[in-house]
Amino acid sequence: MVSTSVRGIERFPRCVGRTPVSGEQSRPEIPEDERTVLAAQDGDRASFGRLYERYARMVHGVLLAKVPVQDVDDLTHDVFLRALHRLSTLREIGKFGAWLAAIARNMANDYHRHAVPNEALTDEAPGNEANPPATAADEEYAARVLEVIRSLPDAYRETLILRLVEGMTGPEIAARTGLTAGSVRVNLHRGMQQLRAKLSPQTGNQPEQEAL
Repeated sequence: MVSTSVRGIERFPRCVGRTPVSGEQSRPEIPEDERTVLAAQDGDRASFGRLYERYARMVHGVLLAKVPVQDVDDLTHDVFLRALHRLSTLREIGKFGAWLAAIARNMANDYHRHAVPNEALTDEAPGNEANPPATAADEEYAARVLEVIRSLPDAYRETLILRLVEGMTGPEIAARTGLTAGSVRVNLHRGMQQLRAKLSPQTGNQPEQEAL
């Protein structure tokens, strides 16, 4: 699942490592993600690899909300390839996550424009060799939950999959997607309400309340 140039160095505080003299104001340090994006824009592939590690679950979850399961891994790879080729066009480096999520959504839309009509979204995912095989009942229930989540409005669908499937916390979802923490809480709360309402006549098993 290349050296860094000096471009952007002027954004770092000039007083790092010393005490500012009277009347001198220190400038805030650039957040780690923004430093990593700057380095990646300068051609540092290791920095881009770190961005992949931080954002892969988010991209995977956004795609899982929209495309067949068996194609999600390949499309996740394609999203990062597209992002790498377009990284130099990103001007607001603090919005890298929101920019990347938009690329993932656009790629999902492109997928459906070229997909075979009526292709099912609920195809089973390949088995994970590291984990014991799930029972038929487990697989059936997971497929049913995923199908119900995918029937919800986009905002709830993405947020629920990022929380319930990808295992991201609410603050992580906000940080990676660019949504506000309040929007994430609302989406999770309303999404869980709708998910429970749709699952309740089908099964007694329901997602955990702690998902919020």
